[in-house]
Amino acid sequence: MKKVFVIFCLIITFFIIYFLQANFFSWFTIASIKPNLFIIFVLLIGLFAGKKIGVILGLLFGIYLDLLIGRTIGISGILLATIGFLGEYFDQNFSKESRLTIMLMVVGCTIAYELIGYVYHTFRLSLHFEINSFIRIVLIEALYNAILVIIIYPLMQKAGYAIENTFKVKSILTRYF
Repeated sequence: MKKVFVIFCLIITFFIIYFLQANFFSWFTIASIKPNLFIIFVLLIGLFAGKKIGVILGLLFGIYLDLLIGRTIGISGILLATIGFLGEYFDQNFSKESRLTIMLMVVGCTIAYELIGYVYHTFRLSLHFEINSFIRIVLIEALYNAILVIIIYPLMQKAGYAIENTFKVKSILTRYF
């Protein structure tokens, strides 16, 4: 029952993040570029809840985003599910205690998400490949996401450990001799 409540809270948080992404950050842009809060959110879920929940919620959130604002349906779902899967890999190999580590994870995921999405849309929709403007947009978006991680890291860590206590039960079996 507790897991269902946490998943419900994550879905509500997704809609709050969608509102922030669509409305609030349209006022606060850097060179008219908004951050991608969904990458940060799905990576947080993957890091603290595990790959199963990260992949499922990343896929659902991405398909929902594609239905609302996407040009093609499915690519955002696949990419966000991959980020949710990478969260478990990062959790096993890197520390979640450092802001710098989380920030580098978010920057790497942002660059990979935008690069794969841009290449897919370029070939799928037969668009011109403009490397200079793409690099500028990706670097500014990655920087913006990194700045947001620095600002909201304490909140991410507190919420993340609450999620982790629900989904990753660490039981210690002791033996008495």
